[in-house]
Amino acid sequence: MKKFFVLAAMLGFGVGIFGQKPDLNKPEDLLTAFVKIRGSLDPAEETVVYDEGIIYAVLPNQPIKALFRFQMYNIGRYEKTDSGYNLVTREMLAYQDIKTGEILSKWTNPFTKEEVEVLHVWNDPVNSRYSARDFSVPFTRLANNRMCFHIDVPLFYPSPLKKADWPKNSRSDMYQAAELFQFFVNEKDLYNKKLKSVPFDIAWNRFSDFLPWMNMGDSPGHLMYSSRGSKLKGGWNDLPLNIRDFVLKTAPEYQHAPGSYTTPNMTSWKYFRKVMEERKKKAGE
Repeated sequence: MKKFFVLAAMLGFGVGIFGQKPDLNKPEDLLTAFVKIRGSLDPAEETVVYDEGIIYAVLPNQPIKALFRFQMYNIGRYEKTDSGYNLVTREMLAYQDIKTGEILSKWTNPFTKEEVEVLHVWNDPVNSRYSARDFSVPFTRLANNRMCFHIDVPLFYPSPLKKADWPKNSRSDMYQAAELFQFFVNEKDLYNKKLKSVPFDIAWNRFSDFLPWMNMGDSPGHLMYSSRGSKLKGGWNDLPLNIRDFVLKTAPEYQHAPGSYTTPNMTSWKYFRKVMEERKKKAGE
């Protein structure tokens, strides 16, 4: 997830937001608008994007099967730079029982009948850099003063989990997935010079290999995520109680965005490897 999930506080760029109507064909104005949507023009303000949905398994010649519910959020803020902005965030995703919504610790894989440990997503950091000189994001104007900013992210790169080293957890030496984001915003809010942050609704879809902890090995097929959510007006305090309780017990630092921009980013595949290698090292001590 992310890779969701993923993905734009400045006072020096995009003067149109504070005066005349911005020209979204200009990269600097478009970047200002997107920062206002995705986060806030106030570098001290942390924003939370919350999302929930269902994960399906798609296997050849079998009916599509709903495996999990999930809840997730990303907490972040924008830092102004000489060239544009840095977005500094961390994100989590909790896998839940498909019927009850209970956050899982163990799960019986319906395809292998094996009980496995569930490793939730704890990605820290998930950071991005944007340049006002060449920033671009597609958008579509909809009815009733609505706009949709949409970002499709196909992913294909060497996997952190090489198949020879992780035969039960990885199908290939290459990681392949796609994350599809749609941000729905009121155009009048976007052009309101009094607002440094505007509300939006989000639709997020993801396609990926089976999760490493599912132990699916060479099994054909993939996962399909379908979800929807929004930017929370009250930030952390507006998250569902079950998620806040889970975070406070597990990783309380996720109440806030990271302190500064750092690299590299964490991913769920990297996190799985990190946890497994730390356990192996500890067992050998």
